[in-house]
Amino acid sequence: MAKTDVLKPLMDVGPGPLIVDGGLATELESAGCKLQGDPLWSARLLHTNPQAIKDAHYRFLCAGADVITTATYQASVEGFTRHLDITPEQANQLIMSGVTLARDTVKHFMADQPPSDRRVPLVAGSVGPYGAFLHNGSEYTGAYAAEMSVEVRQVVVLHTLYHLATHGSTFPFSQPWRKPENRISSIAELSLEWMNQGSAFIGGCCRISPAHIAELRRQIYGNVSGSDASQRGQERPYRE
Repeated sequence: MAKTDVLKPLMDVGPGPLIVDGGLATELESAGCKLQGDPLWSARLLHTNPQAIKDAHYRFLCAGADVITTATYQASVEGFTRHLDITPEQANQLIMSGVTLARDTVKHFMADQPPSDRRVPLVAGSVGPYGAFLHNGSEYTGAYAAEMSVEVRQVVVLHTLYHLATHGSTFPFSQPWRKPENRISSIAELSLEWMNQGSAFIGGCCRISPAHIAELRRQIYGNVSGSDASQRGQERPYRE
């Protein structure tokens, strides 16, 4: 991910790339949250278990993430009103709460840290593709076209973008994985190659855990703050 004029001030705050967190939903599942088959996926926890989201954010921060992503990939006004039986206004507030949870967790994490030159972590708004809220895999196949007009797709995305932006999150521009023909290198092994290509953000997605992020940070910077930071986050989750 190359630097842009918009993001450059956020990135020029220290040496090396910013490390993005991993798979929030899969980390929540590893902590016991039941997400499989849920049309709202991890976004439901904004309504039912926000503390679990805070704890997962905290674990990624302890592992060395410089950027944490909101639990809003599957969040939309349409999806929340359909599956939670709440009003559009309540749905709007729920989307915004994803940013609040992340920002509050960053604040408490920094308060827990000993004085250091560590960068203050950023919050990135996670916005799923047009078909994500349909919960039928159409964000991967493009088959949502038959069910949604262009106007409806625009409304779903713009509603989410507006509430995340106005509530103080940044928007990452990501690139998908490309699987090598012969082997799959670890994210830490590939990180130096990505750095040499000018990447300003390096992180993971599904199945990338705090342990992977700690390994990534060690590969890039040599160590993480404290010993076995990902385990430290498991032992002492964030609590208000």
